[in-house]
Amino acid sequence: MIIIPDQDGVVLHVVESGAPDGPAVAFAHALGSDLTTWDAVVARLPQSLRLIRMDMRGHGNSPCPDGPYPMGELVGDAARCLDRLGVKDCVFVGLSIGGIIAQGLAAERLDLVRGLVIANTAVKIGTPAIWADRIKAVRENGIETELDATMHRWFSRATQRDHPEVVNAARSRMRATPLAGYLGCMEAIADTDLYESTARLRLPTLAIAGTEDGSTPADLVRETAGLIPGARFELIRGAGHMPPLEKPDMFATLLTDFLTSIGHL
Repeated sequence: MIIIPDQDGVVLHVVESGAPDGPAVAFAHALGSDLTTWDAVVARLPQSLRLIRMDMRGHGNSPCPDGPYPMGELVGDAARCLDRLGVKDCVFVGLSIGGIIAQGLAAERLDLVRGLVIANTAVKIGTPAIWADRIKAVRENGIETELDATMHRWFSRATQRDHPEVVNAARSRMRATPLAGYLGCMEAIADTDLYESTARLRLPTLAIAGTEDGSTPADLVRETAGLIPGARFELIRGAGHMPPLEKPDMFATLLTDFLTSIGHL
């Protein structure tokens, strides 16, 4: 489904499945990917849920305006998307930059979010120097310069060895990401530190990490979970930065258990 644009700003490309009147669960993906990241997870969830997958601006089939993209605009895109769909009290699931968006959305729009799942993310990812170097390299040489290093961070050695089709599909999606969208979201991550707002959150939260994650190590995710009272932390063994692609069964099981525990199923 594509929502009709209006004057309020970027309108995201969205795919819905499950029950239109069911409890809503919304999904936001990582940098350099798209909403198909969630396909295998969504297929394993109860179809009594209203399952909403969205492409970030500059990714997938969403519009790609010129950058920079302040994180507040990415959060605003998600909020407008849910508002247009008439969603209230959803569980918002975010991976990597999607997890940053999830934290920002929960801080700003508690009317939209009743539960949070933040996977392979943190209140702040990387350092300004690291991002400056990566942004410079991509601006000068394109996304291709990021591909190999990113696949090593995203996927465990076992997946790279035994499931090259998973890695190659992710590589193709990253390569297809518009340069302006990739750079815009890199700049958004580089400029973001949500420590203070996330530490004020008081809502049911599940944080998920992968033991082989080269982008947001498990201890970093655990520290983020520790900022939110009562947050649950789960570790997926043998997964890198993209457990919805590597370990969809485990991810779906953890998500279903969390939804059940908070009465969202």
